[in-house]
Amino acid sequence: MESYTTMQGRNCFTEILDSGHRQEFESGAVRDISEGKGRMDLLPLDVVADLLRYDNRIDPCVKGIDILDCITLYMRGPHDPSDEKLIFHALFTFGRENGWELPTMILHVSKHFEAGCNKYGERNWEKGIPAHCYIDSALRHYFKWMRGDIDEPHDRAFVWNLLCLLWTMRHRPECNDLWGDSNGDGG
Repeated sequence: MESYTTMQGRNCFTEILDSGHRQEFESGAVRDISEGKGRMDLLPLDVVADLLRYDNRIDPCVKGIDILDCITLYMRGPHDPSDEKLIFHALFTFGRENGWELPTMILHVSKHFEAGCNKYGERNWEKGIPAHCYIDSALRHYFKWMRGDIDEPHDRAFVWNLLCLLWTMRHRPECNDLWGDSNGDGG
């Protein structure tokens, strides 16, 4: 089997993987099926790009802060958008605890986006879900993951909720019910 060396110095095979199943489009074009591989096109790519650029190794503001503290501090807002680093740090820390590098974590969560698309329709979550719902769900999945529950992919769901939270805070500010007025009612 023929191989080549990538720019990163990795040895790769030149053969294109094939599941043996095809998807045909109205145009007549044909591709290998993508079902079960994840839906990378559904990811909140601006948030993912910023997460990949964020380097928690050099951020003294978050050193030593654990996942729950990061989420708690984020919820205390209001603060400026750069405080997304608290959620980024929670994601980095979670990935490390789960044995995932960031690219692996993103590939895994893309499967959660695919499953959600199949259940609720494409981009349903972008229509507007209150921010507290993401926090509530993320924490529930986090504790179920910590407990070792295997009834569903709690690790993916935790990451999905935090990514969608950040996207919602950026693009649907009217859904921010975390940082209410001084009455603490969130609205």
